[in-house]
This record gives sequence, structure tokens and C-alpha cells, in this order.
Amino acid sequence: MKRSDLTEKILDIKREKEWSWSYIAGEIGGYSEILIVSSLLGHMRLSKPQAAIAGKLFGLSKAEIAMLGEVPVRGAGVTMPPTDPLIYRLYELVMINGPALKVLIEEQFGDGIMSAIDFDLELSRVASPKGDRVKIGMCGKFLPFKYAAPAGNATGGNVEHQLEKA
Repeated sequence: MKRSDLTEKILDIKREKEWSWSYIAGEIGGYSEILIVSSLLGHMRLSKPQAAIAGKLFGLSKAEIAMLGEVPVRGAGVTMPPTDPLIYRLYELVMINGPALKVLIEEQFGDGIMSAIDFDLELSRVASPKGDRVKIGMCGKFLPFKYAAPAGNATGGNVEHQLEKA
């Protein structure tokens, strides 16, 4: 069985039982709803206890439960650029605002990146008289780039000192 087959099986059971993602995430527990759904869709992994709970919930085999805990190929099956309108709009958001976010992050934090591994992601609905709004919150650890000399030839000191010498 491929991971995509397991995802389809999970989606079929979800439809048949008429479960919401919120219900499923609440039953499995331990992570955010977003991470649990990403895991069940094949882009993240569940811990062994969570995989066991999911296995019982969905009536999965031992091999299928094990697959839920394996490191996935993240982003597999998502075409680039995305063709789904909602996913494309998120992609567009990053294409348009990404350069501004990049320079603002660098100005405030320095040369580095925002982690997508040590990361919190939240989704909420905000009522508005003009139509409800989707609120997405991202909080990732800042990871400064490290500048290093070749092995055995380390110069020591901080990044700014190393860059000044270069």
C-alpha cells in the first residue's frame, strides 16, 4: 500500500461516518487540529500513541498504523504552482507578500529564516458584517544563518565578526 492509498481510505471512512475534521482531531488529540489533519492527509506523521488511536478510530491494520508514524514525503502530490483555488491563493499570498515579509524579518531579526519545523499554525473564523473572514496565524522560531569556515580551519567568533573579516 502506498501512503496516498491510506489517505484515500481515511477520507472514504470519514465520508462514510460523516465525521468532521474537528471530531477526528479531538479523538486523536495531542497535536493541533492542523497537524493531525496534515498527518492524516499524508504530509506529517503521528506519534505512536496517536497512530494507535487513529488506527482504532478508522479500523486500520497494523501496517497502516505504522505508516501513519513514518516520516512522510511532505508536499507530495501538490502541483506547483498549485491548481486548487484556495491553495493557489495561499501561494499567491506568499508570492506577493513574501519579499516584504523577508526584508522585514531580516531587519528585525537579522540574516536567517523562520522555521517551518519549530512552528505553530492557527486557523480561526472571524465574524464580519461584510462576510466572515479567515484568520491564519503563523509563529515560527527564528533560525539565524551560520557562517562557518572549512573543517579544521574554524576562525571562531560571532557571525558579524566573521563577515567583517571576509
